[in-house]
Amino acid sequence: MKKALTVLAAGVPLVAAAMWLPTATAEETRNTATTAACAAPSVKAPAGTEVESVTAVRQAGGTIKGTGLLGGEVSGVPAFCQVTVTLTHPGEGDHATVQTWLPEQKWNGRFQAIGGSAYSAGNNGVGLGAAVKDGYAVTTTDAGVGDVVDTSWVLDAKGKVNRTALKNFAFRSQHEAAAVGKAVVGGVYGKRAAYSYFTGCSTGGRQGYMEAQAYPDDYDGILADAPAINWDEFEVATLWPQVVLNNEKTYPSDCELKVFTDAAVKACDKLDGVQDGLVNESSRCDFDPRRLIGTKVDCDGKELTITAADAAVVRKIWDGPRTTSGQKLWAGVPVGADLAGLAHSEPDKTDGVVKGVPFQVPAAWVQLFLRKDSSFDLTKITYSDFTRLFKQSQAEYDKVIGTDDPDLSDYRRSGGKLITWQGDTDQFIPAQGTVRYHQQVERELGGAKRVDDFYRVFLAPNTAHCGLDGQDGSADGLAALTAWVEHGKAPKTLPATLINTNGQQVQRDLCVYPEVSRYKGHGDPALGSSFRCVFPRH
Repeated sequence: MKKALTVLAAGVPLVAAAMWLPTATAEETRNTATTAACAAPSVKAPAGTEVESVTAVRQAGGTIKGTGLLGGEVSGVPAFCQVTVTLTHPGEGDHATVQTWLPEQKWNGRFQAIGGSAYSAGNNGVGLGAAVKDGYAVTTTDAGVGDVVDTSWVLDAKGKVNRTALKNFAFRSQHEAAAVGKAVVGGVYGKRAAYSYFTGCSTGGRQGYMEAQAYPDDYDGILADAPAINWDEFEVATLWPQVVLNNEKTYPSDCELKVFTDAAVKACDKLDGVQDGLVNESSRCDFDPRRLIGTKVDCDGKELTITAADAAVVRKIWDGPRTTSGQKLWAGVPVGADLAGLAHSEPDKTDGVVKGVPFQVPAAWVQLFLRKDSSFDLTKITYSDFTRLFKQSQAEYDKVIGTDDPDLSDYRRSGGKLITWQGDTDQFIPAQGTVRYHQQVERELGGAKRVDDFYRVFLAPNTAHCGLDGQDGSADGLAALTAWVEHGKAPKTLPATLINTNGQQVQRDLCVYPEVSRYKGHGDPALGSSFRCVFPRH
């Protein structure tokens, strides 16, 4: 992918004002920082762009409410200077906004950029506020597109994919935001950031990998979680559960799907040596859903019986997409993940017939990017059609948004560090895609040791998509990253709070892939000290 990006963005270096190497530690910068004057700085346009406007507004802080579908809020945000820069690529008719929030006082000397989610390229304000609260000067860009499921920008008036907007969303705007954000920091504070970081999950995680692959000098450290790499492949694969439902003409309810998941988790819980409500290495869980055939379950007061057809559907979804000849195309939904995330169905409001309800992100990808038809009927996709769509997506979009180039040698040479955590039961982006990419990087760079000194992956049991950001537990990946970048302390484990299947909080030290957690044989299973990291059994 790197070569393709270089062609598409040829000659787009960071602006001279932003090509900074650290000249002071973050501690020194913080101790000498003075109150920032909130005035619009002079910003040199990154090559290939023009600056349309630069504005600066002092914000009092307090509680920041997130915009758009994701919402959320963060309180206790100190006063900050909000600088907004609008860029355009001459002749392309686009307008991308870069926002930088700078703490009025107690800047920690660091610069942070935050990525997006689904079809949103940037943060909705909650992450920005949290970063300011932690003392960071922080940047995000909307790339000229919309909110998380806003795809109004995808097709132009002629029904063709808007390539300018796609390039912005896929890679170009994040790189330009790095240049602009650093320039704003220098202009407002009168000094450079000592260190620069990128953080993001899902789409944001993909953007972090894109930066490491294509623009290795932008950031000293990248925290890229649950990354949407292999975008052209997993986006189509994410529609597979609905294809299975429609082709098998069997629609298990969410309640029935949960029965399969719960049974699998119970059967595979002891893989780590103790019954603790967590399944380590969900990819090793070989629970056969056919074991539940004939089981009676209570769903919303109604007694239902698990059928052979129900079990066949779940088996195909766990197994993942295959061609009609049996060739595996991609990983399936991990055992232990919430199957209803992608295999949800419900009665039609008009005729009461049960129909599948596809997740909006892959639905839009297939309808708009592949079929170029917003009214395309996803329920008509046969297994053969699915294979054709999968291969079409690879052919048309891998070089633009696949973000799966395993050659991270330039990022390694730059001294950058890359950390990823991901839920082992991620229902939207299978962790096996991230694992496969890490293995490809090892092959490309000459072994695990050469990769381990700058790039580490941590898998979290019983954790859903982007779950360690507070939804299904927590982990401070940014603290681990800054310690590695600034003090050379490579994370051997990533301390985390997880939520087990009983809804209880438990402590775990997430192991560096490929190591996994094993119970020592004694001690409280709720404490991380009762486990150790070992290489998996094969």
